[in-house]
Amino acid sequence: MILYRTPTIADGPELAEMARTSFVETFGHLYRPEDLDAFCAAAFGPDTGIPAQLHDPALSFRIAAVDGRIIGFAKLGPRTLPVENADPRAMELRQLYVLSPWHGQGVAQTLMDWTITTARAAGAPQLYLSVFVDNHRAQRFYQRYGFADIGRYSFMVGAHEDEDRLYQLDLA
Repeated sequence: MILYRTPTIADGPELAEMARTSFVETFGHLYRPEDLDAFCAAAFGPDTGIPAQLHDPALSFRIAAVDGRIIGFAKLGPRTLPVENADPRAMELRQLYVLSPWHGQGVAQTLMDWTITTARAAGAPQLYLSVFVDNHRAQRFYQRYGFADIGRYSFMVGAHEDEDRLYQLDLA
């Protein structure tokens, strides 16, 4: 049975390791080891990554767990993506990761439903995200929710620049 809950500070190390595992299994083959290591240290490390971010009241997290093991999560916060003329109340889905054995099991849908509901409850008129240009599975997933591609975004992994696509969902 999959349980969904808000993580605690104590979940930080396990959540960071799950996120790192998901990122590396999906994208690790694309990068030089030094770029991947630099990205993972910043995104998932204890000082600047997920464990530290659990303390940030501007960010909201939701995790999916099976038998006490974290298998997926979503992170929602204020918009930081470079969108022209964006409403200051807009929010951003910063991460939505699900370990590959759980793809197709409804985990991503449940986490996305939570994300949209939480953003609406916070009064956000739009929800933004970015997705790797070649991650077609994720793009189709977001498009099914009504997200529209609104342009290009440079996403840095260490010193490597990737092309991401910016997506917007109107919540009104």
